[in-house]
Amino acid sequence: MSITKRYDFVLFFDVLDGNPNGDPDAGNLPRIDAETGMGLVTDVCLKRKVRNYIQMTQDCNQPFDIFVKEKAILNRLIASTYESLGIDLEKEPTDSGDGKKRNTKGEAQGSEVDKGRNAMCARYFDVRTFGGVMSTGANAGQVRGPVQLTFARSLEPVVALEHSITRMAVATEAEAEKQGGDNRTMGRKYTVPYGLYRAHGFVSAHLAGQTGFSDADLTLFWKALEDMFEHDRSAARGHMSTRHLVVFEHDTALGNAHASDLFERVTWSRTTEGPARAFSDYAIKLDGQALTDCLKVVAVC
Repeated sequence: MSITKRYDFVLFFDVLDGNPNGDPDAGNLPRIDAETGMGLVTDVCLKRKVRNYIQMTQDCNQPFDIFVKEKAILNRLIASTYESLGIDLEKEPTDSGDGKKRNTKGEAQGSEVDKGRNAMCARYFDVRTFGGVMSTGANAGQVRGPVQLTFARSLEPVVALEHSITRMAVATEAEAEKQGGDNRTMGRKYTVPYGLYRAHGFVSAHLAGQTGFSDADLTLFWKALEDMFEHDRSAARGHMSTRHLVVFEHDTALGNAHASDLFERVTWSRTTEGPARAFSDYAIKLDGQALTDCLKVVAVC
């Protein structure tokens, strides 16, 4: 059974001496708002970390398999789903005289797409959570996901530092000969000294009803937001941690208040002067009261 309540949430996470989300069009520099200097992390980056956490903890078992995973061939997965439904995509649909193309079972093509879309939602956690476009090959339609995220933006401007790094080896014989046996490779690494980022999210009960997004899925999603950085360590990303997850739970599917009004109840202030270099340099507040060490807080709308 799908969820029956609407949720809005605020996610705080930070980075220390790392690159939270490099921009491949800018030499993998940390993403920064050019006008304000605020650091940015895309919604796609956050969704990727959620997907990776689900894939790791659920071992790709249905109904928690992941559709958009590393090196996946999406059209092949869609075709495999149709095959499991017993639908032969190679056979040409026939016209039964009513203007609708039908398969060999007498079903209209539209019903096949519906079956394919429903099966994809039932099998893949990320499809029924975030949605997806599944009409690039065998047509399984499009899904609007009930869970959506904004870009994360740092609370204060960040500085992107560039570091020279050296590898005591080379890749080819030609490089070694050119260096006379010195065998060094120079490179660059970019980091943010410290940044505390804030992202907003939305969970629609109405869209959840269309994809089958359930209370169990929601619980797993909250867990993924809390722990996704704990299992995503790399030298490039430095030290990243989820700091607070403030969830506003509404009483109904339509909700009790506008999301913008709820988000304004979550504020922050500095506890120190000068450049921030730790989470303790900030106080995160809900309705003017500083949040405790509790990672997830469910607030009344």
